[in-house]
Amino acid sequence: MIFNAFLPLLPQAAGAAAPGPVQQPNFLTALVPFALVFAIFYLLIIMPQRKKQKKHMEMVSNLAPGSRIVTTGGIYGTIMGVQKDKIELKIAANVKIDITKSSIGVILAGEAAPDKTE
Repeated sequence: MIFNAFLPLLPQAAGAAAPGPVQQPNFLTALVPFALVFAIFYLLIIMPQRKKQKKHMEMVSNLAPGSRIVTTGGIYGTIMGVQKDKIELKIAANVKIDITKSSIGVILAGEAAPDKTE
Protein backbone atom coordinates (compact mmCIF):
# COMPACT_ATOMS: atom_id res chain seq x y z
CA MET A 1 0.00 0.00 0.00
CA ILE A 2 2.77 2.40 0.81
CA PHE A 3 4.46 1.29 -2.39
CA ASN A 4 1.42 2.37 -4.43
CA ALA A 5 1.84 5.96 -3.20
CA PHE A 6 5.30 6.12 -4.76
CA LEU A 7 4.45 4.48 -8.10
CA PRO A 8 3.73 7.73 -9.95
CA LEU A 9 7.21 8.99 -9.04
CA LEU A 10 9.13 5.98 -10.34
CA PRO A 11 9.05 6.74 -14.10
CA GLN A 12 10.43 10.23 -13.49
CA ALA A 13 13.16 8.91 -11.22
CA ALA A 14 14.20 6.37 -13.85
CA GLY A 15 14.39 9.06 -16.52
CA ALA A 16 11.63 7.64 -18.65
CA ALA A 17 9.64 10.86 -18.80
CA ALA A 18 12.53 13.31 -18.94
CA PRO A 19 11.78 16.60 -20.66
CA GLY A 20 13.87 17.76 -23.62
CA PRO A 21 17.52 18.79 -23.30
CA VAL A 22 18.32 21.34 -20.61
CA GLN A 23 19.50 24.65 -22.05
CA GLN A 24 22.66 26.20 -20.68
CA PRO A 25 22.48 29.85 -19.63
CA ASN A 26 23.77 32.39 -22.13
CA PHE A 27 27.48 33.25 -21.72
CA LEU A 28 26.73 36.98 -21.55
CA THR A 29 24.10 36.42 -18.88
CA ALA A 30 26.69 34.65 -16.74
CA LEU A 31 29.07 37.62 -17.05
CA VAL A 32 26.56 40.23 -15.84
CA PRO A 33 27.16 39.61 -12.10
CA PHE A 34 30.93 39.85 -12.61
CA ALA A 35 30.55 43.10 -14.55
CA LEU A 36 28.36 44.56 -11.79
CA VAL A 37 30.88 43.61 -9.10
CA PHE A 38 33.71 45.17 -11.12
CA ALA A 39 31.70 48.37 -11.71
CA ILE A 40 30.93 48.72 -8.00
CA PHE A 41 34.57 47.98 -7.12
CA TYR A 42 35.73 50.62 -9.61
CA LEU A 43 33.33 53.28 -8.35
CA LEU A 44 33.97 52.71 -4.66
CA ILE A 45 37.70 51.99 -4.59
CA ILE A 46 39.65 52.70 -7.77
CA MET A 47 38.12 56.04 -8.81
CA PRO A 48 38.50 57.79 -5.41
CA GLN A 49 42.08 56.49 -5.09
CA ARG A 50 42.99 57.90 -8.50
CA LYS A 51 41.51 61.29 -7.54
CA LYS A 52 43.50 61.30 -4.31
CA GLN A 53 46.72 60.32 -6.10
CA LYS A 54 46.23 63.01 -8.76
CA LYS A 55 45.62 65.66 -6.09
CA HIS A 56 48.78 64.59 -4.22
CA MET A 57 50.90 64.67 -7.38
CA GLU A 58 49.61 68.17 -8.15
CA MET A 59 50.36 69.31 -4.59
CA VAL A 60 53.91 67.90 -4.75
CA SER A 61 54.62 69.50 -8.13
CA ASN A 62 53.77 72.95 -6.70
CA LEU A 63 56.28 72.78 -3.84
CA ALA A 64 58.82 75.55 -3.50
CA PRO A 65 61.61 76.33 -1.06
CA GLY A 66 60.28 78.01 2.07
CA SER A 67 57.06 75.99 2.23
CA ARG A 68 56.20 74.39 5.57
CA ILE A 69 55.15 70.75 5.36
CA VAL A 70 54.38 67.70 7.44
CA THR A 71 55.61 64.32 6.20
CA THR A 72 53.55 61.15 6.36
CA GLY A 73 55.81 60.12 9.25
CA GLY A 74 54.79 63.23 11.21
CA ILE A 75 57.96 65.29 10.78
CA TYR A 76 57.40 69.06 10.54
CA GLY A 77 59.86 71.01 8.47
CA THR A 78 60.64 73.72 5.95
CA ILE A 79 61.60 72.91 2.38
CA MET A 80 65.09 74.13 1.59
CA GLY A 81 65.53 72.62 -1.87
CA VAL A 82 63.59 70.63 -4.44
CA GLN A 83 65.22 68.10 -6.76
CA LYS A 84 63.69 65.75 -9.32
CA ASP A 85 62.79 62.94 -6.93
CA LYS A 86 63.65 64.22 -3.45
CA ILE A 87 63.32 67.24 -1.20
CA GLU A 88 65.78 68.73 1.25
CA LEU A 89 63.86 69.43 4.44
CA LYS A 90 65.07 71.56 7.36
CA ILE A 91 63.63 70.13 10.57
CA ALA A 92 65.70 72.05 13.14
CA ALA A 93 68.58 74.51 13.30
CA ASN A 94 71.46 73.05 11.29
CA VAL A 95 69.54 69.79 10.72
CA LYS A 96 68.55 68.95 7.17
CA ILE A 97 67.26 65.66 5.81
CA ASP A 98 66.43 64.38 2.34
CA ILE A 99 63.00 62.84 1.83
CA THR A 100 61.16 61.48 -1.18
CA LYS A 101 58.41 63.58 -2.69
CA SER A 102 55.87 60.83 -2.08
CA SER A 103 56.41 61.05 1.69
CA ILE A 104 54.90 64.54 1.91
CA GLY A 105 51.62 64.41 3.76
CA VAL A 106 50.37 67.98 4.16
CA ILE A 107 51.45 71.45 3.14
CA LEU A 108 50.81 73.82 6.01
CA ALA A 109 48.96 76.76 4.49
CA GLY A 110 49.25 80.22 5.94
CA GLU A 111 52.47 79.52 7.81
CA ALA A 112 55.59 81.19 6.62
CA ALA A 113 59.04 79.96 7.44
CA PRO A 114 60.22 81.56 10.69
CA ASP A 115 62.96 84.17 10.33
CA LYS A 116 65.91 83.62 12.65
CA THR A 117 67.87 86.73 11.63
CA GLU A 118 67.68 88.46 15.01
